[in-house]
Amino acid sequence: MTNSTCTTVNPAGRRAGRREWTALGVLMLPLLLVSMDVSVLYFAIPAINADLEPTGTQQLWIFDIYAFVLAGLLMTMGSLGDRIGRRRLLLAGATAFGAASLLAAYADSAETLIAARALLGVGGATLMPSTMALIRTMFTDPAQRAKAIGLWSGVMTAGVALGSVMSGILVEYFWWGSVFLVNLPAMGLLLLLGPVLLPESKDPRPGRFDWPSVPLSMAAVLPVVYGLKEIPSEGWHAPYVVSITVGLLFAALFVHRQRTTADPMISPALFRGPGFGPAVLLNLVSSFGMMGSAFFTTQYLQSVLGKSALEAALWALLPSVPIGMAAPLATALVQKGVDRAHVVTAGFAIAAAGYALLALAGTDSMWLVLTACGVLASGIVMVISQMTDLAMGAAPAERAGSASSLLETGAEFGGALGMAVLGSIGTAIYRHEIPSSAPAPARETLGGALALADRVPGLAAAAREAFTSGMQGAAIAGAVLLAGAAVAAAVSLRRIHVK
Repeated sequence: MTNSTCTTVNPAGRRAGRREWTALGVLMLPLLLVSMDVSVLYFAIPAINADLEPTGTQQLWIFDIYAFVLAGLLMTMGSLGDRIGRRRLLLAGATAFGAASLLAAYADSAETLIAARALLGVGGATLMPSTMALIRTMFTDPAQRAKAIGLWSGVMTAGVALGSVMSGILVEYFWWGSVFLVNLPAMGLLLLLGPVLLPESKDPRPGRFDWPSVPLSMAAVLPVVYGLKEIPSEGWHAPYVVSITVGLLFAALFVHRQRTTADPMISPALFRGPGFGPAVLLNLVSSFGMMGSAFFTTQYLQSVLGKSALEAALWALLPSVPIGMAAPLATALVQKGVDRAHVVTAGFAIAAAGYALLALAGTDSMWLVLTACGVLASGIVMVISQMTDLAMGAAPAERAGSASSLLETGAEFGGALGMAVLGSIGTAIYRHEIPSSAPAPARETLGGALALADRVPGLAAAAREAFTSGMQGAAIAGAVLLAGAAVAAAVSLRRIHVK
């Protein structure tokens, strides 16, 4: 159907054909790259340090600015896409992402690289909600939409793992800027095929854009994400607690404005859709579980087992095999008549079992840890795919961008909260277990202990034992939380049916 305001490939309920599935493949390109850019600097940073000589603070911003800008702009960009057109925003974002990638690749100073990473975050914030919103409008048949969202969830999860491995390979054979140049062919292909294959869709009656909510949303998201990201490594110090508190105050103001203004950025009516609120909350919890475990397992592979960064990343790819089958399995079960509440409950239970396995790991348990990661992530991906499908099915098509941005903002909060809470539990146990006679840096972190290991006999072994104990304690907490989430899912999703 085509008119002056909106073009839709499929009327409601019509099955998508080859064109739509080909378009989905095109949409996977920006999604993969946006998720890869979260981890693409893991192996490039030593070369960047040697070339650009950033200060310690600049190095932190090179890492973090991308995620901060991405999280802060998701809701704004989702709402903007609903108003100006999701395809238009996607293509504009792809152009910005490609230009920022080129700028980052040839940055000649730390300041330029930080600015380029910030622009990449802006581009990423346009791409993520646009891809999901377009899937919502292209796949109106519930069964096909569920399959498409399952693929979306798998690609998003795989991108983070692939980013670190790709950066290691590229830095091994090329210069550090190559980790950004890989974005250009994919963005070029999207700009070439997107106008041909992707439909334009937007809210035909969007109302006025809520400009005051833009700074309010950023003021709500950024301080909270910043505080939560710093707490695992720095502790619950006053500046980070104050940062979170300030963010929560702005969040209250943001919610108040959305409930009282005539044309809100995020319509409260979204939460009246059957299952939308529980889907957002359970999706947040699933991200909590996923990122909370990542805080420990990456350090375990490198600092406890002594693997190089590239070796650790390559071994970490093994759990991706079951992860790739998890979302399609969950979708198939629901389509065969298994109640969605049962599938999501099982997903959380499987993820809790993964944490339980992680709690059994010793200082030489690589295969157990990799198995635990695979079990945990498979359960989480089952949940994410079903909660995304539930939320997008409950949301009106004209608000698909806003709905997608809420899901993704919640996932950013959940991931940061998981690292903060479980990371703090593990750190507290580490500091309790490490001998009190150890030097001060060794009592703070495992990395600090290993740096002094040559000078203090027995310190390395004691620190590895203490870190593993911390991981076990955090894993027990994670298992309890996800078991509770399984119960919450069984109760909250009962009798919710969305077509």
